[in-house]
Amino acid sequence: MNRKFIILIVLSLLVVLTGCQSTTNEKNVSSENIEEIENDLQEKDTVDKEEEIELGKTEPIDLSVVKPNEAGEIMVLMYHHIAEPEAEWTRTPDNFRRDLQTLYDKGYRPISLEDYVTGNINTEAGFKPVVLTFDDGPRNNFNMIETDNDEWEIDPDSAVGILLDFHEKNPDFPLEATFFINGGVPFGQEELVEYKLNFIVDHGMDIGNHTYNHINFTNATADEIQEEIGRLNNLVNNYLPDYEVNTLALPFGSKPRSKELREFLVEGEYQGNTYHNSAILEVGWDPYHSPYHDKFDPTRIRRVRASETKVDGVGMYDWLNILEHGGRIPFVSDGNPDQITVPEGYEENIRKNLNLQVKTY
Repeated sequence: MNRKFIILIVLSLLVVLTGCQSTTNEKNVSSENIEEIENDLQEKDTVDKEEEIELGKTEPIDLSVVKPNEAGEIMVLMYHHIAEPEAEWTRTPDNFRRDLQTLYDKGYRPISLEDYVTGNINTEAGFKPVVLTFDDGPRNNFNMIETDNDEWEIDPDSAVGILLDFHEKNPDFPLEATFFINGGVPFGQEELVEYKLNFIVDHGMDIGNHTYNHINFTNATADEIQEEIGRLNNLVNNYLPDYEVNTLALPFGSKPRSKELREFLVEGEYQGNTYHNSAILEVGWDPYHSPYHDKFDPTRIRRVRASETKVDGVGMYDWLNILEHGGRIPFVSDGNPDQITVPEGYEENIRKNLNLQVKTY
């Protein structure tokens, strides 16, 4: 309906309504009234558009340009130390910055481990999700520096400091990462443990379980498995009572020998507290399946070593090259978490029990 016509109707109603009153209460219809009504209509238009966005209405994409493939593979990157010098399990601060810039330039955007496992992938259309993980919880992952004014600031060369800085400079590179910690004093600096754990969670990042003593699970008993997992969870809950630790990274990539014992990696009980891990991460050597793929198993997620030392051709940069040149197929988002979009033929690999529409092109 024409906007001016709407305004005339409103004005007519005002005249009728005011005509029933005494002339002393009569309301003058002026250009100011018109401007006020015009503003009201514009505000309503804005609200309507916002409501459409909230209802999940998304703009259609050009499939021939975006070329989404949500049956493709996702890299779960595995870091340990961020320090000098570069080594097999150590990435220098400058190299870590280079990693983030390379991922950004090649169209990768971080998602949380939880969103990966649940298939709640909101990555912008045409971009590729990636998961960032850090093991062991060393001080160089989250270090604090005392200033000359007796105040604390985040070490700009620690993993958290670098992530914060990169996200600030590139807001479209989400601040998503999971830190798998051990017991004792996570991230060092005992007086700051509570602050650090709260900071990670408050800024949208996650804390995962790497067992209390970094145990090798190969010959562990049921009681030992449950104690190692449950004790670490209890430590976190001493600082964050309402936080649920529900992801586990296997130390050394080790697993109990029997299937019965491996079930305690997923769920168990310690000191009256139960736990359930929705994701179990291995050490691994390659990208892992899409969460929509029929071979996806959240208890066997493989990871890619985010380094260039002693990776034997299966490090992050090796896989970036392979995924880019067709040796393996990367997950490319369609931008719609309520729909799975794949090229024709790939729909055969999508799990059948998903309550999501599958679209092919």
